[in-house]
Amino acid sequence: MTLLTQKVLPVIPAPVVLFEDNHCLALEKPAGLLTMGDQTGDPTLVDVAREYLRVKYQKPGNVFVGVVHRLDRPVSGVVLFARTTKGASRLSEQFRVHSIEKTYLAVVEGTVPLKRGELRDVLVKNHQTNVVNVAHRGEAGQECVLSYERLDRFGRFTLVEIRPLTGRSHQIRVQLSHQGWPIVGDRKYGSQTHVNGFIALHASSLTFGHPTTREPVTVCAPQPAIWRGLLG
Repeated sequence: MTLLTQKVLPVIPAPVVLFEDNHCLALEKPAGLLTMGDQTGDPTLVDVAREYLRVKYQKPGNVFVGVVHRLDRPVSGVVLFARTTKGASRLSEQFRVHSIEKTYLAVVEGTVPLKRGELRDVLVKNHQTNVVNVAHRGEAGQECVLSYERLDRFGRFTLVEIRPLTGRSHQIRVQLSHQGWPIVGDRKYGSQTHVNGFIALHASSLTFGHPTTREPVTVCAPQPAIWRGLLG
């Protein structure tokens, strides 16, 4: 088994700003950092964004940061925030109707036989365990669709680009695992590779309509350095 380690962040890191204007702020989320608060009380990317804006613009009191989407804790990549309530409303609507284009990179275990394809599954979430599964025939759930392209092979690992066409909880992780391609490090969904603090899933780009100009904006985050141990 492969063992890679990445220290889970105990303190708020310096932000990596990918895009910023008066209405939007996009940061690169490192794996291991929460997007927003949970029962652990650990630092979050929202904390990073709020402190960055407070210091840069010398804002007193509570700084508005609108959360319009999130990434799972062990996932890295682009996270978009709104800096105004109007921006938050308009960006949230784009996520709701799936008009935002999202691209992910994943390193998976096993062989992806086709160069490209589409996965379509009905998923069911157990809210008590926070585990998502592909529904059995006739079982009610949420339809999830993604397209993928095989980019390269590295021994027993495959690098895949994914474009989710829906935005369900754990969608990419579950759909890939269901095909026999669990994401490296994702023990929750079948990975046999032990890593610490991350899974090999990265939100590499996000394209959205600007909340005021309506012009398309694309924000990209580079492939994580920790992946070098996987990709050779």
